[in-house]
Amino acid sequence: MQENNHLAIRVMLLPKDTNAHGTIFGGAILSQIDLAAAVEARRHCRKRLVTVAMNEVVFREPVHVGDIVSFYTRLERIGNTSITVAVDVQAQRAADPDVVISVTEAQVTYVAVDTDGKKSAVR
Repeated sequence: MQENNHLAIRVMLLPKDTNAHGTIFGGAILSQIDLAAAVEARRHCRKRLVTVAMNEVVFREPVHVGDIVSFYTRLERIGNTSITVAVDVQAQRAADPDVVISVTEAQVTYVAVDTDGKKSAVR
């Protein structure tokens, strides 16, 4: 994790978030990635932002019920109408809180839009 990362969200995922294999749904983590990135994007732009892209997300490790999952963010780029945020996802194991593993990372891009849903300048 780089030094300029911010802790955007920390959650404990629960049984409602599990798949048939007993681990947390990837979609539940993707949703939290989007929320964490939105927290970071909002630090840099007060306009309405919509998600337009999330790069390939590879889950290197499973997340288990009761793990504490932290979503660290950093601003990657601000363009004329878009903001890209990097998200690093780490899990602190419920079974052994001394163990923290890297789960995945993603880049999420948002576009600023006006009240009609048309692209607008970020700044």
